[in-house]
Amino acid sequence: MVAVYAVHYNFARIHKSLRITPAMAAGLSDHVWSLEEIVMMADNYMPKPSKRGPYKKRAA
Repeated sequence: MVAVYAVHYNFARIHKSLRITPAMAAGLSDHVWSLEEIVMMADNYMPKPSKRGPYKKRAA
């Protein structure tokens, strides 16, 4: 949740003193991100579940 808040704070929230987002001021983004864009970015970052390999017994 802290990471999501940090992304929202830097990419989606327009700051009063800057009048743009900090990411736009740093040149990382050219537009204000929507919450949908943040969620899609986080969803695409996570690895997709895959089939697990065979079970191997330990040698005693």
